Amino acid sequence: MPNTIYFQPYSSPCGRLMLGSYAGQLCLCDWKVESHRRVVDSRLQRILKCTFRQEPTEIINMACRQLDEYFRHERQSFDLPLFFVGTEFQKKVWQTLLTIPYGTTVSYADLARRIGMPRAVRAVANANGANAISIFVPCHRVIGSDGSLTGYGGGLPAKKYLLELENPQIIQDAL
Repeated sequence: MPNTIYFQPYSSPCGRLMLGSYAGQLCLCDWKVESHRRVVDSRLQRILKCTFRQEPTEIINMACRQLDEYFRHERQSFDLPLFFVGTEFQKKVWQTLLTIPYGTTVSYADLARRIGMPRAVRAVANANGANAISIFVPCHRVIGSDGSLTGYGGGLPAKKYLLELENPQIIQDAL
């Protein structure tokens, strides 16, 4: 069906996610907690003028396999086609998130510098928070300038879990 986001839930060790595909690409890997889901769904529906339909697709099945491998420490990077839905600025931030290596973190200020806009820390933080493709686009790897864990769509326990999964030393350094 055209203009349909196909979705299915995924249970991770740190929370429930909603996976979605659009036009043969992953467009959604979002946490089923907090108000984040409603905001993301509204943005996708508004921009794509689409409906949601619960049905697995090849991309969703691939995403599930890759997430399973990630959580078993068998995968450090993902290789799925991604479909970003947002402003050009948001897409620039999300593309830059993809360059943060597994097991490392950067601050929001670092991320702003990486996109060539060092004064846009708040805008970068907002774009990071609007990421609809968590884990695959590693917004969890962005932390406060003081090393603290800051807001996360899946909640701080999920962020802590993901960072510890990738590199237990990160959390010890933050404490």
